[in-house]
Amino acid sequence: MREWLATWLLALGACLLALPSSGSAAATVVASGTGLRVDLLDPTTGDVSIDELTGGTLDPRFQPFDPAAARKRDGAFWLRLRAEENSTPGAVPTLNISKSRHLQIQAYTVEGGHTVPLRTATYLPGFRGMHQQVFALPDRLTEGQLLYVHIDPQGQGWEGLMFSVSTLEQTLATGAEHARMIALAFGALMAMAFSSLLIWLVLSDRLLLFYATLFSLQALYVAYLSGQGFEWPVLELGASVMSYTWNVTAALSGAAACLFVREIAELRLYSPKVYSIFGWMAGTFVVLAFANLAQHIGLGGVVAAIGNLVFLGSAIFTLVVAFLAWQRNNRAAGWFLIAWGLLEGFTIATAIRLLLTDPEGAEGLLYYGLPLSMVAAAVLIALGVADRLRDQRLALSDAEKRAQTDPLTGVLNRRSLVERLEAACLRARARGLPIALLFIDLDHFKEINDTRGHQAGDACLRAIIDPIHAELRQSDVIGRYGGEEFVVILSSADIAAAGPIAERIRHRVADVRVEGFGDPIRVTCSIGVATSDTLGVWGEHLIARADEAVYDAKRSGRNRVQIAGALTA
Repeated sequence: MREWLATWLLALGACLLALPSSGSAAATVVASGTGLRVDLLDPTTGDVSIDELTGGTLDPRFQPFDPAAARKRDGAFWLRLRAEENSTPGAVPTLNISKSRHLQIQAYTVEGGHTVPLRTATYLPGFRGMHQQVFALPDRLTEGQLLYVHIDPQGQGWEGLMFSVSTLEQTLATGAEHARMIALAFGALMAMAFSSLLIWLVLSDRLLLFYATLFSLQALYVAYLSGQGFEWPVLELGASVMSYTWNVTAALSGAAACLFVREIAELRLYSPKVYSIFGWMAGTFVVLAFANLAQHIGLGGVVAAIGNLVFLGSAIFTLVVAFLAWQRNNRAAGWFLIAWGLLEGFTIATAIRLLLTDPEGAEGLLYYGLPLSMVAAAVLIALGVADRLRDQRLALSDAEKRAQTDPLTGVLNRRSLVERLEAACLRARARGLPIALLFIDLDHFKEINDTRGHQAGDACLRAIIDPIHAELRQSDVIGRYGGEEFVVILSSADIAAAGPIAERIRHRVADVRVEGFGDPIRVTCSIGVATSDTLGVWGEHLIARADEAVYDAKRSGRNRVQIAGALTA
């Protein structure tokens, strides 16, 4: 039950990573800005010229502007703007009109009784496919001054209009700052995605590939949603399909987020059913991406509503799954939860703000909060990925260590010991150095097993390891060769050095007393010594000669050291 509750909570987070605005597909009507009163010429008036408008005879036919009603119109219409206050003095005063890109606008003012068309100074990109057309005014506006705007929609419907008065210097400075913030966020996200992709080429971990895919799509999303991407080389090609750019990238990043979460939460191992659910959710997001084509048959609103519900439900589901994974001691999932909380807080705030007001009113969230939260989430999740890779490396190192060591004594097993010996012999021969081998065999070990039990025998084997290590250098190696047989590799040691080391080991082992199995068990050992400088042999031939020396030591009374060279006499 707990796992299925987590299932419904943690699908929401992964996919809301892909949802910087759940309302992005919804149509928004933007009202007029402060400082200007906007009136609409009665649409039944028909076609009129600008001179007729400025003559004053049509003034009674103007009515308060209703953006929602005007949005339903397909034909051109006239607006009259009345300044309700004096505009701020500036070098070049401007009339700024935020609008859909397919709205064709002409603006006029009246000076000295003559109609003067306003010149377009620049265009600035805006959120959700809108942009700002900036008209240069001949002089600052005074209270009661009139401006006339002709609007001709060149397509089906439009998002809305917003009018404001500023100066060219201020407008350009604000536009440059907005462009800089979006470019920085886009560059940071793409840089992290590209770095992850390069690391994936080396490590081949799918988590890195999903990370690169997710945040490259996030970068494209914020570039197109902000409108800045339509002004950049290559990305400007998306202008031909406008709204598809952010809707499709949002859906595809939702799919990537689902695949990413099921990997970072290790659901294949801990919950195969939930793992499969995330796979189906990823497929659903891909279907939603293609479902945007339904706009052509008038079902765009239905698809948008379904998409928002899927985003919301999957985000909640993701949250639960990630939380449970974190409780399972998955630190990477914990990093994801922190990133999710940060990003989704700004995401939800942005979506709500856009539903309640226009993009200009949500400037702080759109140009600062949302992009920076994406970058912060990318950094935090990158830390989670690094944590996951570190855990994998530690697990691999631990597995390799277990594969190389004897589980009872903790020293090298026979296979690893022989491999180390061959490598040590290659190095010694290449450098012209000797190598020595000690073959250690516990005395009367079978008797200990038979009379005291195998647990006592195991305790004796473990007890002699530390005394042997006490006489070895860091470069020396010890391994378990057989039941009670151990081999020590002494690097760069000749017969003069090996003999005394073997004697010291023998004395240390003889001091060992094993308690807990009746009377204390006294342990002794016989040691055979073989060195390359006296025998001229290497590798396993050294082991064989040291083994022969051990048998000679046992025949001579045990608890002694025997040099292999003496066996040939």
